[in-house]
Amino acid sequence: MTASDRPPAARPERGPLNERRVYDRVSEAVGWTPLVRLHGSVEGLGPPGAEVWAKLECLNPMGSVKDRVARHMIEAALADGRLAPGGTLVESSSGNTAMGLAMMAVLHGLSCRMVVRRQTSREKLDALRALGVELELVDAELPPEHPESYNRKAKRLAAELPRAYFPDQHNNRENNEAHYRTTGPEIWQQMDGRIDWLVAGIGTGGTVSGVGRYLEEQDPGVRVLAVDVEGSVFTEYFRTGRVGRPARYRLEGLGDEELIGCPEFEVIDEMVQVADGDAFRAARDLARRDAIFAGGSSGAALWAVRGLLERLAAGEGRRAPAGRHGGPLRIVTILPDSGTRYLSTVYNDDWMRENGYLDG
Repeated sequence: MTASDRPPAARPERGPLNERRVYDRVSEAVGWTPLVRLHGSVEGLGPPGAEVWAKLECLNPMGSVKDRVARHMIEAALADGRLAPGGTLVESSSGNTAMGLAMMAVLHGLSCRMVVRRQTSREKLDALRALGVELELVDAELPPEHPESYNRKAKRLAAELPRAYFPDQHNNRENNEAHYRTTGPEIWQQMDGRIDWLVAGIGTGGTVSGVGRYLEEQDPGVRVLAVDVEGSVFTEYFRTGRVGRPARYRLEGLGDEELIGCPEFEVIDEMVQVADGDAFRAARDLARRDAIFAGGSSGAALWAVRGLLERLAAGEGRRAPAGRHGGPLRIVTILPDSGTRYLSTVYNDDWMRENGYLDG
């Protein structure tokens, strides 16, 4: 679908449609998450007066940005007949999309069977089981082309199961459209159209692509910085057009070991890679300095924001002494999920030390 073919994005009202926030079902509460200004975690960084605003996606009903994608994909599939009540949802997920799909499965009388890496945090696995999800645990060490790998098993299961629907969040651009129609317009309105940079992680690519495309359509001067993880193939492909060899990493929700269909690389202006330990330590810093209890991918976003602020303060890539709209330089970032999903990993001192992320 080209930009000219695409229907205009729905523009949310000035704030939640239901100001009393009283809903018939929990999926209606997805979206309109708050933007909160960061202070302690970015103190002393960037040009004078620079602002960093973080969108707290952990406040969606199932606790992550992926609630938006799950709701949009399943409602679309039910509407056009790709999925019917009584069917089975099959997907591969690092946990958050699976949680959103589980929500939709409960609400629409569906079964839910999720392919999840065995190394996924215990908290996510327990939460999925609590929602009635049947888990297919796979070994993260398997190469992506292996039929039992995370990347292949869900598609095969969906083909084998009767009445199964495979949303395919990694390649189905309804993922991106969910953010183009909700997250992007929300940010634009919350920031009164004054944004210089968007900093967001790239996992499936749906968030950074959909939000970035929407913001750039409103203001072509908005710059988009995507945050990848060391070991992922995205950054080398973005910079050189070549697909490099993937390496293992522990950060959940960012990167991939092969190219997938959702990233819109043309929307992205810059891409950086974060090391696992830097992301995890930044997440812990965010909790201690701004009282925002978020996951490792949120730490990755903070790490990238800090690096951008340092560059802008030094004048690298800076286009003006202040924001382009006459006010202060303004950066918006997206924090995908909550730290409660990583109590046994990122926020566990013993785990952090055992894996070399903390001294002592």
